[in-house]
Amino acid sequence: MSMAYPTILSVVQPEWRLSSTAAGSISSGFQLGTAVSLVVVSALADYVNPRTLFIGGAAVAAAVSLLIPFAAHGHLSALLLFTALAVALAGIYTPAVMLISARFEPARRGNAVGWFLASSSMGYVVALIVGGFVVAQAGWRTAVFVLGMGPLVCLVLALVLFRGALGSTPARPAGFSFHADLSGNRPAQLMVAGYVFHSWELLGMWAWTPAFMAAALAVHGATPERSAGLGASLSALFHVMGAVASGAGGWLSDRWGRTAVIAGMMAISSLCSFSFGWMLAAPVALIMLVGSVYGFSAVGDSAVYSTGLTETVTPSRLGSALAVRSLLGFGAGAVAPLVFGMVLDLHGGRAAGAAGWGWAFSALGVGGVLGLACALWLRTLPESSRLAGGKR
Repeated sequence: MSMAYPTILSVVQPEWRLSSTAAGSISSGFQLGTAVSLVVVSALADYVNPRTLFIGGAAVAAAVSLLIPFAAHGHLSALLLFTALAVALAGIYTPAVMLISARFEPARRGNAVGWFLASSSMGYVVALIVGGFVVAQAGWRTAVFVLGMGPLVCLVLALVLFRGALGSTPARPAGFSFHADLSGNRPAQLMVAGYVFHSWELLGMWAWTPAFMAAALAVHGATPERSAGLGASLSALFHVMGAVASGAGGWLSDRWGRTAVIAGMMAISSLCSFSFGWMLAAPVALIMLVGSVYGFSAVGDSAVYSTGLTETVTPSRLGSALAVRSLLGFGAGAVAPLVFGMVLDLHGGRAAGAAGWGWAFSALGVGGVLGLACALWLRTLPESSRLAGGKR
């Protein structure tokens, strides 16, 4: 369901008479809801069994997902509903990372977290392909209802897999606290800062890429309905590349080092951000080629940031550290789609040409450059030597 709104954005924007800024604000609300929820859920995960939090998040997500196609009728209702959905979905992410982190030793942890994120990317792929097809055939409400089956299936699987499986839990701090073992911990601080800039670029790109593809197809003569459906489906390929990148990035970081992979991915994604939007009228095949590289590089360091943070803070404070990271990262990710929409509005909104899309994507590239700087700084720290080198 995370891809539901990007899938239908190009259809509901004219139906609800939204400016690009207003359209971006719904994506921003989704990311802000994620940020706030993750702070609470991540901190609670140091004290409450992660399996319990996972099931609770899945249950609420299933309920809200099935409500959206019936209750969303304009900007305000969509903003509230998609924000509520984000709050629920956030209850799944951090508990899952913690369960995987506890299960695998450090030498295999990056690969494991990478494949967890790869499975998320494949979920985005299915959502964009299925959602794009249903939007073109039966409208956006039917598409959102079909996508709402995903959280429901997640809930059923969680209830089956976690039944009676309490497992081991990390050592608990003496009292509840948001202390996250970040004070004076420069490697962890740079991991968090890099993740913030990574989130700015990635979440802004995810929010607007289907709409950009729809706009590019419209430039080449496609009808609005066809461009919306096909644009979402073509964007799925970028998430396929992201799924491959999640697994590959984690695997490579186990061998080459966390910071080497982060720096390489951020350098490539930054170049893509500064070039992608300017290609609005380019041949669709060329847009897909660059977009595939963009999708791969923008996601390729996600698992590495998660793994790196587990290796730079004490286990008993991992949940709190993830809470701080999530607040800042998804907070940045909440602002990025809004800024993107504002830039588009400055260049004509829904009628924006290559300059509007080019400058909007370039705004995301600023985050990529700053993230690269954090990775390079991290490599210079003596206490980060275990992050700079992989298997020998």
